Amino acid sequence: MNQTKVEKVLELKHITKKFGDFVANDDISLTVGRGEIHALLGENGAGKSTLMNVVFGMYQPDGGAISVYENETKIENPNHAIHLGIGMVHQHFKLIENFTVTENIILGMEPKDGIRINMKAAVKEVSDISTKYGLKVNPTSKIEDLPVGMQQKVEILKCLYRGANLLIFDEPTAVLTPDEIGELLQIMKKLVAEGKSIILITHKLNEIMKVADKCTVIRKGKFIASVDVAETNEEQLAELMVGKNLSREIEKAAYNPQATVLEITNLTSFSASKKRILDDVNLTVAAGEILGIAGVDGNGQSELVEAIVKMRAFDEGDVLINGVSIKEKSTREIYESGVSYVPADRHKHGLVLDNDIAENLILIEYYKEKHNQGIKLDKVRMYEEAREAMQNYDIRAENEYTIVRGMSGGNQQKVILSREISRDPKLLIIVQPTRGLDIGAIDFIHRQIVRLRDKGVAILLVSFELEEILTLSDRIAIIFDGKIVGETKPETTNDRELGLMMAGKGSGEE
Repeated sequence: MNQTKVEKVLELKHITKKFGDFVANDDISLTVGRGEIHALLGENGAGKSTLMNVVFGMYQPDGGAISVYENETKIENPNHAIHLGIGMVHQHFKLIENFTVTENIILGMEPKDGIRINMKAAVKEVSDISTKYGLKVNPTSKIEDLPVGMQQKVEILKCLYRGANLLIFDEPTAVLTPDEIGELLQIMKKLVAEGKSIILITHKLNEIMKVADKCTVIRKGKFIASVDVAETNEEQLAELMVGKNLSREIEKAAYNPQATVLEITNLTSFSASKKRILDDVNLTVAAGEILGIAGVDGNGQSELVEAIVKMRAFDEGDVLINGVSIKEKSTREIYESGVSYVPADRHKHGLVLDNDIAENLILIEYYKEKHNQGIKLDKVRMYEEAREAMQNYDIRAENEYTIVRGMSGGNQQKVILSREISRDPKLLIIVQPTRGLDIGAIDFIHRQIVRLRDKGVAILLVSFELEEILTLSDRIAIIFDGKIVGETKPETTNDRELGLMMAGKGSGEE
């Protein structure tokens, strides 16, 4: 390739992408030069991955234009993107477990010897590319036998084998160990030294400062700024990422915590590949308080809440609810001890989508005597209570027989919230309570959470939204890489400090 270093490898001009009425990308422009690492920074839901999926042809923009090597083009699909020299290393790898490295890499572009695949030539080509870029991947290994960091290298090799000159990395370090992260950053530097260009989608400020040349910040789907990394610092990037003015106003009774309800001591959990996904976590939540867990997605939040309700085993430490260990308890026994749980994925873990509202409202306690007449469900009572819940929680649907799959996300969430609150919990674990909801639903759900707190319920709130954490929490614990790296209070912190701590820099009150 004879392009000069000032050449524009990619230029996005006023890109807009909508999903229904939701604007995921709102008039975003950016330029990536040859031999450049361009970071794309923003909180969860800012629109980073959507924008890159537009570049890779997985989505079509609703407005704006894309130029590749200064030629305006419509990228029809991922195959077209690959033809243009664009490759994407997805956050969730696209590999076939029982195939070898080479079989995965050449899939769809197999070298032929007549009508047969020339596997010997394929193995050599994969080996040559691996050596050139210092990837150190064995072409004959099976994917199922490789650690996560090595699987990621296979994804990079897939892009290079297909001739990619612009590589998009989507949150590439989320599942890597510290050593693997360091190695990946070195690989990125080697790639750009060879003339490749990289777009790095990330939340992690220290990684941007280590490898990126430029950084574009987007917030809530809108372009905020593009900066030269050499002329900025982590504090300024954090401020751009989270914004300066977050609303925290909500009426709450005076903070008056009572007895400890949830106590987590030295909780440690390992993944199948022996990576620490929870690392010596210690937390308490008292009656009458909301403890907010702030952190970027993928830093151990899911594993933490799943351990508390025994949906996931833990390897070391303990969880006590009202002073009693859960080690020998089942999930049902934990629920019966006064725990309610609103999961992050309402479709996967919160609802049976093809059942109606009434049936979903009794999912947790369907077996109890109050819901049964002999060996059958008391359906008269079930549907009466559903009508009452719909009124009390403003669940908007035709009637209590409505199948929940066809309801809006906000109304689905209200079904779950109604079910869990009606159980009169002592401890409420609530994860991503307002993700994807409209302003009215958010306000309603926030008020319900605060109402429970004021009644003396202990609440563990996990959210990737800083505004939500700051608005609702009495105390805030920050989780990074499976560790609690700091604790603070809304009135003694600021957006920049929290943004830094979420990205693994800085510390709060311990």
